[in-house]
Order: sequence, then C-alpha cells, then structure tokens
Amino acid sequence: MNSGPPAAQRTRIKICGMTREQDVDAAVAAGADAVGFVLYEPSARYVALPRAAQLARRLPPFVTPVLLFVNALAQEIQDACAEVGAAVVQFHGDETLEQCLAATANGARPFLRAARIPLDSSQAFDLVNFASVYSSAQAILLDAHVEEYGGGGKAFNWSRLPPSVNAHLVLSGGLTPANVTDGIQQVRPRCRSLSVDVSSGVERDGPGQKGIKDPEKIHQFVAAVRAADRLLALNQHDFLSTT
Repeated sequence: MNSGPPAAQRTRIKICGMTREQDVDAAVAAGADAVGFVLYEPSARYVALPRAAQLARRLPPFVTPVLLFVNALAQEIQDACAEVGAAVVQFHGDETLEQCLAATANGARPFLRAARIPLDSSQAFDLVNFASVYSSAQAILLDAHVEEYGGGGKAFNWSRLPPSVNAHLVLSGGLTPANVTDGIQQVRPRCRSLSVDVSSGVERDGPGQKGIKDPEKIHQFVAAVRAADRLLALNQHDFLSTT
C-alpha cells in the first residue's frame, strides 16, 4: 500500500466518442492528450473506419488517436491500425489476453484493456488480478459495468477500488467537469499513474446528442483536471515540508 501523498503528476486526458471535425479540434485546443473513435457499430457514437481515419488526420503531433473495439476480429483491428498508424487500441469487450496480443502483434502496438467494474456493491471484481493478467497492456481502463458495452454515463463507486494496483489506470465512466477532481483525488493514490477518459460528460444536453461534444464542457473538464493536479501537488509539497 502506498504511503504518503501521490507524487505530483500531470493527469493525461482522453476525450472519447468523437464524430465531428469541430469536436476533435476543440479537444486539441483544450489540451487533450488523446481522442477516441468508437469502431463498434451498435454504439450511438460509432464511426466507420474511413471516417475515423479522416478525423484522426486532423490531430497534431503528440495527440494520440485511440481506436475502441468490442470483441472484434484480429484482422479487423489490424486493418484499422494500418489506416490509423499512430493509434492505440482499446479493447472494451470480453477479449482474452491472447486475443489482445494476437490483434496487436504480440503487444508491439500499445493497447488499453477495459475493466468493467460492477455498479452493485455486492458484486466483487478482482482488479489486482485483472491488472496482473493484462500486465502487457499500456493501461487498465476502469469503466462501469452496464448491460451494453461502455459505461453508459454512469460512475461506479471509486472508494471500492483496491488500495494499491500495480498498473497505470485510466478512470472512466460517468466523469464530468463537476466530479473529475474528486475522482482523481480518490483513485490516483491507488495506482502507478492515473489518466482520465470522458465521453458523455462533455456532450451537449438533450436527446440525440450522443457523439456531439460541447466545446465549453471540454474546456471545463480539462480545467477541472488541471485544478486537481495543482491541488495534489500542493498537498505533496505540504506533506514533504512537514516530514
């Protein structure tokens, strides 16, 4: 278990579910580190591969495209990666470690593995073991377990996570500008590093708006993450000055 406050770190930010040029541009302008494209057809935020590749070409250097798949065939994933060469693969279904490795040239291409955390507190999930099994993943993405794949804009109970997980984690599921600071404060001390992933929390309000991002909410989300970083750095400074 970690002792003392977490080391001062810059929280990386991914904005997922991109479908429009202006939303990609807004994420980049706000300072996002990665943008995600959903290549899972049942999703309301689905984009076909040619469209994902078109949007990814708008990204400047050092902003990473992430391609999200759910139980896709290895060849489909490899074909997509050939179109979007700099992409990280996100496995968001029931993929085994062997399937993840087969689709990413034995892990040569970086990949994220989603862990679907139960919303029901009576249902256990062994995140420490999950992270060990998928230790070749670049990070473990934490999302709420709902009937459909993806968190459905719902947040799980962060306090139920193990106190120490030997992995880089990505916190997802129900994040908004209003709660992301609390999420970072609760989860970062539990892992090697923490990133955050938001989709519905930065979309326009109202029906039919899935996949339509709100530039103001994107900027508010990024500002809240940076505020959390500053607060944790201040806490670390105060801790060190008193020891």
